[in-house]
Amino acid sequence: MAVILVLLAAGALTLGAYLGLERLGRAAVVPGTLRFVAWSILGILLFDVSCARPPESLRPVALLDASLSMAAAGGPWEAARREAAALGEVRLLGPVRPDSSPAGGRSTVGAAVAAAAASGRPVWLVTDGEVEDGASLPPELLQQLGIKVIPRSSQPDLAITRVAGPDRVAIGDTLRLEVDLSGFDLAARKTATVDVGVGTSRWLTRTVALDQGSGTTIIEGPLPAGVAAGAHLLTVSVRDAADAEPRTDQRLHPLIVVPTPGIVVVAAPAGWESRFLFRTLDLVADLPVRGYFSIDGSRWSRMGEPAAVATAEVEQAVARADLLVQFGDLPDRLQSRRPRARWTWLATSRSAAAAEGDWYLLPGGASPVTGAFIGLPIDSFPPATGLVALSPGGRDWIGLIGQLNRRGVERPALIGRDSAGRREVLVGVGGLWRWAFRGGASEQAYRSWVAATTSWLLDASDSTTGRARPTRAVVQQGRPIVFERLRPDVVALRIDLRGGDSTRVDTLRFDGAGRAEVSLPPGRWDYRLEGGGTGLLGVEVYSDEWLPRPITVADRTPVTTAPAGRAPLRDQLWLFGLAILALSGEWWWRRRAGLR
Repeated sequence: MAVILVLLAAGALTLGAYLGLERLGRAAVVPGTLRFVAWSILGILLFDVSCARPPESLRPVALLDASLSMAAAGGPWEAARREAAALGEVRLLGPVRPDSSPAGGRSTVGAAVAAAAASGRPVWLVTDGEVEDGASLPPELLQQLGIKVIPRSSQPDLAITRVAGPDRVAIGDTLRLEVDLSGFDLAARKTATVDVGVGTSRWLTRTVALDQGSGTTIIEGPLPAGVAAGAHLLTVSVRDAADAEPRTDQRLHPLIVVPTPGIVVVAAPAGWESRFLFRTLDLVADLPVRGYFSIDGSRWSRMGEPAAVATAEVEQAVARADLLVQFGDLPDRLQSRRPRARWTWLATSRSAAAAEGDWYLLPGGASPVTGAFIGLPIDSFPPATGLVALSPGGRDWIGLIGQLNRRGVERPALIGRDSAGRREVLVGVGGLWRWAFRGGASEQAYRSWVAATTSWLLDASDSTTGRARPTRAVVQQGRPIVFERLRPDVVALRIDLRGGDSTRVDTLRFDGAGRAEVSLPPGRWDYRLEGGGTGLLGVEVYSDEWLPRPITVADRTPVTTAPAGRAPLRDQLWLFGLAILALSGEWWWRRRAGLR
């Protein structure tokens, strides 16, 4: 009906113009016809007239899973490509390499299936069935989705599924890595040898006992002599894995070797307070932590290791520490050192005039450590056993206040100050170790408080430079490296990357959450940021996609079919061309006839 009205309107306007206004008579046949055609087409396009489209004209969308699992040992990539091409218009779920092999690091399909279903066309998913979000697809979406599962064939594989360990150690420290091995169809294998090294240099080796093809081991040992300070990319590999998937036999672990430990705990003498703090610092701090305690005022030993050390080692560690944590009464030669940051526990000194009693603690207002106590009833935690009088200055912050037996005057129990770039925290209470000893909420509060205090103290001497840093230095193949900005005004940063003989220049564009991504092929990459900031990145050959995983979807055909729908004539480009030709022809005729 709309088309008829448009044609009538175009005819009436054409007749009115040529016969009523210009009175051309029979001479108006050619230009009038051209104008009628042009105005009719423009009217149809203006009102967006559409025509019926039969269901059989809707070519299905074939979503092809292009995750790395499709190209794993026994993977069905080639068969899946042929199947998808036969089902409909192929759209890839994930990137592909120049050789047309899959490169996606994740098998997620939910968003792509929803977008394809919104087009009104039949949708098919061709996959190996190992889909991460397959079990969470909504039922109404599944009704419009056809699934073709081509599972991969079973292949023997021995894989390193996890490597955990410190990312910073000091020269002379012990390197300790926890390695998980998982075997698939390797029940007969009883042992495996794991090597740790850098390049062709082997640092550590360990033979692992396998139980039904899997096992966990701790690989530890001193750093090899001659290891240089700086960033290293450790290679953890299974020797002679002899399996069908060699890409799971090697993992990478970032390690920064520093000349001296970043955090040094010195106790003279040792006590429960220093033991619990040292253990907690080792868990929450990013820098290497080393502790020393005095035996009789002249002899020293390392915390956590039953070995005596020379006084010169203690003095050197204290002199080069980023953060010095002090318990008790240190010798004058150690007291005179000026570290970048100091954390002093005054109540552990023999000369401290601590007021004994049950001192219940409360947050002291706005401070860098207030966030550690939010929502926690710290006044119900074990009380402190004594409190040393503290005198905060006008620019000092108060982190905790103490109240004797929950009554009386509130007194500062923890203060922090920043003087000329050197930060210091003074703890005036004793017995905080009981928070950690009790467990539960008080232990979590103790750990959070230690982490917050350490972070504030080290902030003035943070070794991280530049305006952004990677959230993880090593990622699996197919996963992007994520950078987070360190300043809110940073929107984009140039990044120069060098890996082997290749170089690359890219731009980090930060989103509203302050994060930017860059995707790199497997290997070691050194980066340099615009305005300063360098580091080491690693992209593993390994991916979780290489491992066999449960099949979460099954073959199915769509329960509902796509409606007939309508196709807008604006999609027909030839109509625009015909309107242009008609208008051009009318103009040419009128110019030949001497008309405007």
